[in-house]
Amino acid sequence: MNTTTKTLHFSDIFKSSFIEKIGSISALDMVIALGLAFILGLFIMTVYKKTFKGVMYSSSFGVALMSLTLITTLIILAVTSNVVLSLGMVGALSIVRFRSAIKEPIEIAFLFWAISGGIVLGAGLIPLAIFGSIFIGIVMVLFVNKKSNETPYIMVINYEDDNSEKDVLAVVNKKVPKYLIKSKTASRHNGIELTVEIRLKEATTDFLNELSKIEGVSNVVMVSYNGDYMG
Repeated sequence: MNTTTKTLHFSDIFKSSFIEKIGSISALDMVIALGLAFILGLFIMTVYKKTFKGVMYSSSFGVALMSLTLITTLIILAVTSNVVLSLGMVGALSIVRFRSAIKEPIEIAFLFWAISGGIVLGAGLIPLAIFGSIFIGIVMVLFVNKKSNETPYIMVINYEDDNSEKDVLAVVNKKVPKYLIKSKTASRHNGIELTVEIRLKEATTDFLNELSKIEGVSNVVMVSYNGDYMG
């Protein structure tokens, strides 16, 4: 009795009926997943709007968060329904590069939240997506909107010589509970420029008038600061 052996290569897997055995996603599952992704995207966009602390709210970024949740869900649905498409999707997404600047560090968290929500929904883990997003939303609202007793500012002072600097620092020590010298620039023609990071418990700027009256001080500027704060 003759037996014939046949070597099965990796390419034969895709030529066989293996692909045909993969069940395609049903229309009902697709509608449910995309519908929940839309609701979750609206929730993420609403939390972003509630926790936004800047001056000019970008509605386009909020819409981008909602769209990102939908798009990620769509991609995961496609990847889980077809192994060939998943391989092609990996190759296609690997060449994508994003160049949009992130204005606030918290925006990165919202982007990852939208992507993660879409992935979890596309994978069919609906309870995890819903309860996880609710928990994240509560944490965002509580901690992002938490008000601090101290308001940070950056103060720039221009003066002539070391004597003026001593008087300036004496006033700062007296009026400001917490400060940090960020930079100091000395120029032969423009004098000395001192940049100081300060924190004030009350929005009082009376000491700026006192600084401007010091002999040798030519300019005092104070601006709101929301970058890397002092520890």
